[in-house]
Amino acid sequence: MALEHGTTARLVYENWHGTSGVDTDADRPWHRLIKAYLDPKCDLQGKRILEIGCGGGEFCCWLSKQPHRPAQIVAADFAATAVKKGRASAWEQRLFGILWEVTDIQMLPFGDETFDTVISCETIEHVPDPPRAVRELTRVLKPGGRLFLTTPNYLGVYGLYRVYLRLVGRRYTELGQPINNFTWLPRTRHWISSAGLRVLDTDAVGHYFLFPRMLPRQITILDNPRYLMRWLALHSLVVAEKAFANS
Repeated sequence: MALEHGTTARLVYENWHGTSGVDTDADRPWHRLIKAYLDPKCDLQGKRILEIGCGGGEFCCWLSKQPHRPAQIVAADFAATAVKKGRASAWEQRLFGILWEVTDIQMLPFGDETFDTVISCETIEHVPDPPRAVRELTRVLKPGGRLFLTTPNYLGVYGLYRVYLRLVGRRYTELGQPINNFTWLPRTRHWISSAGLRVLDTDAVGHYFLFPRMLPRQITILDNPRYLMRWLALHSLVVAEKAFANS
């Protein structure tokens, strides 16, 4: 039976975040993708920013250290353990301009049109209703604001691996997480467009070969040319903008 995003799933995620590490450099593939597309003046300077699914707080801490300082950063996660870990990491780095919240991406406790920039890294694939999550991100985004959303793209080798596991009667899990939706890049773009946002950019990196009893091997040469190979890369980014009411 599928886990609801309630008490059972929360306990699993609390335990999961309790054992996961913190990438203090915010240098994971999805973080690097967002860094490449962030416009410091338009997306950061003087802006109110939400990072939902902040995990251990790596990326929001990185944001708070940028020269073009945001007016406010709200870091939120479903797991209190993650928020506690992020708050502790920020304290160690003497970063005090971050508000930490425990909340569900599918039911955000923020008012309409609250944030100038919304960032969601590797989160919508782990909730029961990804389109609802995207609609919530759209709701809290101000007109003219931008959404940066990353999620796995299972159109490539990892997607084939998931199909193989299903055929042999096994279940795919991403590092033991309880909900692992089969997301793919065109579908993610569709959810974003259907929520009322205009897609500005799409990118993806990460091509892997999988071998039995071996760690995945990344083939970095396949990351270029991006315009061709991005549709098969694992780590995807969609950048979208919320239109003004009269536009």
